[in-house]
Amino acid sequence: MTRGRKPKPSHLKAVQGNAGKRAINHDEPEGDALDEAPPAPDWLCEIGRDAWDKLAPWLVGSKILTRSDLHQLEAYCDAYATWRQAVVEIQQCGLVLESPATGAPIKNPALTAKNEAARQMTTFGSALGLDPSSRARLAVPGSKDASNPFAELLGGNKR
Repeated sequence: MTRGRKPKPSHLKAVQGNAGKRAINHDEPEGDALDEAPPAPDWLCEIGRDAWDKLAPWLVGSKILTRSDLHQLEAYCDAYATWRQAVVEIQQCGLVLESPATGAPIKNPALTAKNEAARQMTTFGSALGLDPSSRARLAVPGSKDASNPFAELLGGNKR
């Protein structure tokens, strides 16, 4: 396992600038750039497709998403759908359920599914620049624009 910050891919250095003036690896394999967001995979549920439809155009416009990264977005959207479904289950049934075998109170299994999905979202989302620290690390162009799908979380304020 390597230590320290993951190196920034060369295509992102080209887009965002190379402030550190470090050598760009011209032998690095480049992902296939996308001109427009591809449609969501058919196998994603409706919640996952909605997440895809919101995120993919922004990621393509920010020049983060390439063809070789599509699996990261698929996994993120699938984990997001699982997380949302678990949240609904917890809201409907509560944190504690009655055991069918003994009648004793037990933790709702949806809590475990929610936590696992949240961890997966963190992992895949970080690779795509979907959290504040990753966006800062990637210096995503347009991350401060109103077109940012996370702008509404900031109260609509441009930062």
